[in-house]
Amino acid sequence: VQLVESGGGLVQPGGSLRLSCVASGSIFSINTMGWYRQAPGKEREFVASISWTGGNRYYADSVKGRFTISRDNAKNTVFLQMNSVKPEDTAVYYCNVPPLTWGQGTQVTVSS
Repeated sequence: VQLVESGGGLVQPGGSLRLSCVASGSIFSINTMGWYRQAPGKEREFVASISWTGGNRYYADSVKGRFTISRDNAKNTVFLQMNSVKPEDTAVYYCNVPPLTWGQGTQVTVSS
């Protein structure tokens, strides 16, 4: 499986951004997909995950109520809608298929 993220960029505090991750390759093996992030000088941390049907979604406490994960299985794509962003959301965001498949990451910078 290969994962390619897009949608990162510079956004002002309080603004919104939508990240996308397209999967290719052995996609029949994909069930759960997720998003992680890594800020400078910090370890990579869990952000959100979603099951194949979308019925099970989990979020880090730091993003609950602000971020929404969704997926379009017909397009092999998972999304992360980021609303009310804060400077502490600044990080490289990575798409993940458990346990060890990662995309290259997309930079999100929240700054005025």
